[in-house]
Amino acid sequence: MTEAGNLSKDLVKANLADASEGMSYLETLPQRIVTTWIPLALILIVLLFPFYWMVLTAIKPDEQLIDMNTYNPFWVVGPTFKHIYKLLFETRYPLWLWNTMYVSVLATLVSLIASVMAAYAIVRLRFRGAQLTGGLIFLAYLVPPSILFIPLATIVQKYGLFDSPMALVLVYPTILIPFSTWLLMGYFKTIPYELEECALIDGATRLQILTRIILPLAVPGLISAGIFSLTLCWNEFIYALTFITSVQNKTVPVAIVNEFVDGDIYRWGSLMAGALVGSLPLVILYSFFVEYYVSAMTGAVKE
Repeated sequence: MTEAGNLSKDLVKANLADASEGMSYLETLPQRIVTTWIPLALILIVLLFPFYWMVLTAIKPDEQLIDMNTYNPFWVVGPTFKHIYKLLFETRYPLWLWNTMYVSVLATLVSLIASVMAAYAIVRLRFRGAQLTGGLIFLAYLVPPSILFIPLATIVQKYGLFDSPMALVLVYPTILIPFSTWLLMGYFKTIPYELEECALIDGATRLQILTRIILPLAVPGLISAGIFSLTLCWNEFIYALTFITSVQNKTVPVAIVNEFVDGDIYRWGSLMAGALVGSLPLVILYSFFVEYYVSAMTGAVKE
């Protein structure tokens, strides 16, 4: 026992020594600045500058938006909430936001149900051609929506769903299910198969295994797929532009472009205010579920 204890201590010390040696390049301040802080600062600037510019434009008075020579384009003097007020109380923006939320949530739910069934069948049932099926499903995600919207428009027209939010609810899963299925396939593979074998021995059905064992363990993967699907629906433009024509049924990405652009005149204050308000729900969503989103990318239950 003593020799085994000494051996384990030596292994721990060796691992710590290797780790400290691997991080030795961060010991001095100049090295940390060059290798860590400068890259992080550049990444933050690249990621946050578009949001900063959006906020800045949304609260700028009209004269500062037009005259870039007199006023600093990277700062605002005398901010105003006129654009946001007009957006919320003098347009149909709340209705457009509701349409976007309604379509995105329903399409995400439909896509998740279909993706869970498909991913579980491909990964766990082990039928012939399962891997080929999974690869073909992912390849379907690579098909550009600009190729599909013409035949899909014909189908939507024949079913009488044109200019209806339900058209988007039924069309969006065609671009959501392939990627969600592929993501959930990878997550289901990390869940030990022995858990299902034990449940099968105890007499559980496949549906009970899926609902009582797999899905509770796959919550981070489901949240990750749901966030991806919701974000894609929320920002989708081509299908929403093609299938929706009436003002009251439009979603935010299409509505703000159609209503706040008059020919070659861009009402930048209203455009940026619409983009800002429309992006806030997604920002809040990511802030609540970012831990689940990251964990879905790093693995699931360990054996």
